[in-house]
Amino acid sequence: MMKSLDRITFNPEVMGGKPCIRGMRVTVGTIVGLLAQGYSPEKILLAYPYLELDDIYQALAYAAWRTQEQEVPLTTI
Repeated sequence: MMKSLDRITFNPEVMGGKPCIRGMRVTVGTIVGLLAQGYSPEKILLAYPYLELDDIYQALAYAAWRTQEQEVPLTTI
């Protein structure tokens, strides 16, 4: 079973409701994008000192989970 993603929050008033880290204005997409560009977690923590290593790991876990979702087309009756 997947560990709880308690550090990922959604609030329509923060970053337009995008998934964020602990209610802050740092999105999951920002963290994943930085990792994809080759930034190490340590460099990300230097750039965002209010983040914690677990925030980065949960952002990555959330992104991985979302890629496994499947969209099912709705049929009209």
